[in-house]
Amino acid sequence: MQSCQTIIVKNPTLPLDDIERSLTKTYRKDIYRPFVQAISEYELVEPGDKIAVALSGGKDSLILAKLFQALKKQNKFPFEVVFLSMDPGFREENRALLENNCAYLGIPIVIKDSNIFNVVGKIASDNPCYMCARMRRGFLYKAAIDMGCNKLALGHHFDDVIETTMMSIFYNGQFKTMVPKIEAENFENIELIRPMINVKEKDIVRWINHSGIQAMNCGCTVVAEKTSSKRREIKELIDHLRKTNPDIDQNIFNAGANVNIEAILGYQSDQGKKHFNELYKERRKQK
Repeated sequence: MQSCQTIIVKNPTLPLDDIERSLTKTYRKDIYRPFVQAISEYELVEPGDKIAVALSGGKDSLILAKLFQALKKQNKFPFEVVFLSMDPGFREENRALLENNCAYLGIPIVIKDSNIFNVVGKIASDNPCYMCARMRRGFLYKAAIDMGCNKLALGHHFDDVIETTMMSIFYNGQFKTMVPKIEAENFENIELIRPMINVKEKDIVRWINHSGIQAMNCGCTVVAEKTSSKRREIKELIDHLRKTNPDIDQNIFNAGANVNIEAILGYQSDQGKKHFNELYKERRKQK
């Protein structure tokens, strides 16, 4: 389950022009540039793409939508973007908040209704978050395909990456990180992309406070504002380690790109598992 961080914005809402300008001026170094760098490095957006930006109503998806609008204005290469949201059973006030924020921010959102919250609450009450995430993603994939899109963009950021990496090590006994793009399971001709993996959550929070936009904190009606205890533990651990090692979060992130294949006990892929002995023998043959 992702953390539902409660953020109460106290600053007055800025005019739309000021909000949009701040992304490419005030927050260019910390937000817009890392966004563009990820798109370039991992080839997330290519000429001719039609991208569905998924909007949950939270801070991450709102800023992702505005970043794509800013990128589109640069007009460096042709691509289309649409803004897609799924109402899984929001309370009326949360649905209204989503619609009002998108209207104010100039985001032409398409909202598809579903009853996922109700279904998940009945069939997976013990562990609803995993089931909900899978059902929501499948719904979004299908909706994006129906809109003619070949990519679905999600608002996962830098902190999501390092927390997921640590949770994988601590609780699942494997090294598995959150990657910039993946091919959709069970759906053809569509990829999932994560253009904000270089953007830190603290900078997103700074921008949302600066803009004066009160984003949705937690729209879930099943577990409400609860946070995964495991994810909370990892957040607190990283915060603690950062006090003595300010680079700890960046080092965790970089580990995903610096795996030494000659210093591991084995790995697994779609082709199956490879044991250390097999890897060792293969290296000896190459000498």
